[in-house]
Amino acid sequence: MRMPSNTIAYCCLASLIALYVVGAVSNGSLRHEVQTLPLWIPIALGFRKSELAKWAAVPCLLIWLALMIFIWLFLLGWAHFLSGHFSPVEIAMTLVVGAASILGIATSLRWKTAIGPVRAAATLLLLALLQVAALRISFTPYIGSH
Repeated sequence: MRMPSNTIAYCCLASLIALYVVGAVSNGSLRHEVQTLPLWIPIALGFRKSELAKWAAVPCLLIWLALMIFIWLFLLGWAHFLSGHFSPVEIAMTLVVGAASILGIATSLRWKTAIGPVRAAATLLLLALLQVAALRISFTPYIGSH
């Protein structure tokens, strides 16, 4: 049986690779590299078998799942939180990121850790802030044009 930390690491890695593919096909690889920087933390923690992987992954995966849902709602014509043109490869990658996020979140919810509530909350908050900051920074003019 695979350890929850490995599953979480692989889910974050799958999301990261799928988002790199999106960057490669959309001429925005630097933007996607910046956006995915926080995912490296739960990847490293997960492969090191750290229980903090759970708390580091959850905010990143929740944010990425929310973004994928907004894209799907836009593609279905149901909502316009996000807009743009999405190629078939980009659409396929939203499915990979969405599935990896759901699996990673589900694994995290089932995994009971010995991490105390203060340390867990601090890790959640830190990673949520890092993920939001990375997304915000990725849309600065310099990064958006490279």
